Amino acid sequence: MALDIAIIQFPGSNTERETFMACKRSELNPVEFLWNGDDAELGGFAGFIIVGGFSYEDRSRSGVIASLDPIINIIKKESEKGKPVLGICNGAQILVESGLVPGVKNYPLSSSLSNNKRIIDGEVLGTGYYNEWVHLLCSVEPEKSTFTQSFNIGETIHIPLAHAEGRFVIPEDLLTVLINNNQVPFRYCDSGGSVINEFPTNPNGSIYNIAALTNRPGNVMAIMPHPERTANGDKIFVSMRNYIESKNKKSVSFLNYKFNTKNIQRYTSIANGAEWIVNMIITDNESNSVQNALNKIGISVEIQRMTHWEIVGGNNSNLHEIEKSGELFNSNKEYISGYSPEENSATFLVRQNEDVLGIQKKQSLIDRFKIDGVSEVYHGVLWNIKVKSGNLDRVIKKVLDSKILFNPFSQRCYIYD
Repeated sequence: MALDIAIIQFPGSNTERETFMACKRSELNPVEFLWNGDDAELGGFAGFIIVGGFSYEDRSRSGVIASLDPIINIIKKESEKGKPVLGICNGAQILVESGLVPGVKNYPLSSSLSNNKRIIDGEVLGTGYYNEWVHLLCSVEPEKSTFTQSFNIGETIHIPLAHAEGRFVIPEDLLTVLINNNQVPFRYCDSGGSVINEFPTNPNGSIYNIAALTNRPGNVMAIMPHPERTANGDKIFVSMRNYIESKNKKSVSFLNYKFNTKNIQRYTSIANGAEWIVNMIITDNESNSVQNALNKIGISVEIQRMTHWEIVGGNNSNLHEIEKSGELFNSNKEYISGYSPEENSATFLVRQNEDVLGIQKKQSLIDRFKIDGVSEVYHGVLWNIKVKSGNLDRVIKKVLDSKILFNPFSQRCYIYD
């Protein structure tokens, strides 16, 4: 049987070379396939790997714009035939944002890969991008997943990790289902195989120390560390090869999970808080990318993006000191602006459920810059959506339904007016 594997690349992908090398070491035949290639050719491949990198420069949220590309719908159909699909790092983020994992019926967004957090004893050591070598524990029986067939349960591997948004966030009741279904094949552990839920063993704060997640049958896997960058990770690719050669395709089934969705509330500012709306002097490519992605799927809008800070305990004196510190914005390319909604538009404030960046900025203002009186700092993003054609309410609903602005499992969204 042909072992041709489509190596799926989006604009900004950058680990195709390492993935090619890992495939060849594992006797798989990697074939480059671009996101805008001929979809009809995908059916001829035995499996698929969505490589790591920064698709669309991680704009809005890592993987979300790529998840809206038409090629993902073809990969969904091919995965339903039992073919293996492996998403590595940014590829994992795309699989999560597209609903391919954990694989709820009809592929709704059902989990999140959120901003990393590195916390010890309540102190934020860092957020965002982090690279290190980590240990992974195989936590399922080998036959439970396409990608663990060469492992023993309890076996560990030592591979690199490099990402900014790799923290799995999953509702507790869904997590229980996934654990019971053996959908968590790899967990972060220490060198002895012990799972310890704190940094540095858990490098990004993932719930349950999750390093990889699969769909229910196990033929689709999202893994955040990089097994392709070392021969230590080759067993994952060998497992994929063995699965293909066995011709024992998994029967694909879906989770019947029901979500408790919350209505979007209107934002109310804190009584003693100072709000800063920060705009860009230079062109904001992030808002342009979101606008283009929405236009591409038939939603005719203009998008403006602004940073929102709320400083509790801010007064004329310390606000001036905070502005001078440059900690909350870069005056060389950003400025504090006013805000007034445009006609035929709507504005939404998006905040992380765990605002680790806000906590880190407060720590820095107090400890590094010695600014007194600051009790809380909250960070968010304002998205203004101007509807170019169509009914305002219907178009705004389409934008929100696309989930391009926020992930409800790790973020909160408010109407801002």
